[in-house]
Amino acid sequence: MHPSSDSIIFSSDRITVRALYIAERIDIRSLELSERYADSPLVIPAGAHGCATLFRYGVVVLFGLQPLEEANFIKGLESFLHQSLETIETETVELRISESGGEGINNNIITLRESTIPRMQLVAEILSKSIVLAHYESTVAAAFDSIDPFARGLKNENFSQRHHKPLLQYVGDTLLIQHRMVGRVEVTEKPDVLWDHPELNRLFQRLEDEYEIVERHHSIEHKLSLIARTVETALDVVETNRSNRLEWYIIILICIEIVISLFEIVTRH
Repeated sequence: MHPSSDSIIFSSDRITVRALYIAERIDIRSLELSERYADSPLVIPAGAHGCATLFRYGVVVLFGLQPLEEANFIKGLESFLHQSLETIETETVELRISESGGEGINNNIITLRESTIPRMQLVAEILSKSIVLAHYESTVAAAFDSIDPFARGLKNENFSQRHHKPLLQYVGDTLLIQHRMVGRVEVTEKPDVLWDHPELNRLFQRLEDEYEIVERHHSIEHKLSLIARTVETALDVVETNRSNRLEWYIIILICIEIVISLFEIVTRH
């Protein structure tokens, strides 16, 4: 652990905080061997006067880093990243440390009374969940647009076996998103830091409400459910059409056999 106190001394009482969704997974276990301020989530020194909070599901939240320091830090993480994202999602907010007044967020400025490590962890938790939700909101929106032709196909009963593979792909993508949000990110779960610091519950609620974490999660779940129902119905239609075709093939073969049999009877006489 880092030999400092429970607070991080930044170079200013107003710092920039940036959350970046950079990979599908970060090898946190290897990084835990380095100098660190705290665990769950992992907080390590970064830059000249800043720190970084890292999450296993591929998000890093940087506090008080200059642009060049940020670039160097991300580059230094490359060997710990698995499946780096082609397009990095980012979210930026200003953090203000002020002993007077309440704690919360207003006009994209988060105000804290102290720069304690648990508070940094809590801010990082909210921003990391927000940026993951933003990523999946875009993904689900694109899937919603792509599923529209299948929904129209249901109306027109215009489906064939060639639609089977893309429909199965949508099922897989939907399950994968649900697995990552629920199993990895645990969007609706309270952060571990609140178990040791229940006095921060009010701050957590304010930040969670401001970023609409629960509402956005439910919205994504609802859209995923609609996509899943549409795809399942479309697959049922494809299978039904396939069964109907097979039945017609069998009927045609039977008719052909009957015609051949009648032909043989007629030619014998």
